[in-house]
Amino acid sequence: MILKAEFHFDFGSPNAYLCHRILPNISKRTKIEISYVPVLLGGIFKATNNRSPMEQYADVKNKKEYIAKETHRFLLKHSITNFKRNPHFPVNTLMAMRGAVFAMKKSWGQTYTDIVYRAMWEEERDIANLETFRSVLESANLPATEILEACNDAKIKKSLIENSMNSVERGNFGSPTFFAGGEMFFGKDSLDDFESKLTSQTPAV
Repeated sequence: MILKAEFHFDFGSPNAYLCHRILPNISKRTKIEISYVPVLLGGIFKATNNRSPMEQYADVKNKKEYIAKETHRFLLKHSITNFKRNPHFPVNTLMAMRGAVFAMKKSWGQTYTDIVYRAMWEEERDIANLETFRSVLESANLPATEILEACNDAKIKKSLIENSMNSVERGNFGSPTFFAGGEMFFGKDSLDDFESKLTSQTPAV
């Protein structure tokens, strides 16, 4: 049986947001909890010499148009109607990801993840802006001051770096990335394979 099923995420990835929207259903169907592991996409890119799709495909004829069509198909398939392209993109997610490291230690960690993803990819908020970020947290009745103080804590900063580098050592080069036991799956188009792997590890009832 799989000991761990993990989602390595950064709020700055629109595809990670889209996966976040459907992971609860996968977890429910497979009866396996999927742990959220905050990573810093910029650090992973630097460590692996990777670049964002926006940079990689900027000059590739027809590629951006195809990505848009692929995203539209995904939205239709999963009945996601409130996704919006953030006008502030790309957004520096360092503060939000440090907050995620802190939040994952609390009972409200999933709430934090939900509201920050919503702010970024549904409400078009600039979560890199301190006051905007504070407002997002306060509107969800989360302890904004405690979270913001944690973002400057040396242990939290170190944990985010360690998460990211450990993820790279396991084979990661971007986000969204999933691990099922020792096997890695990358991108929203790998979700079916990820679910199949989880299903194969679900004991018969």
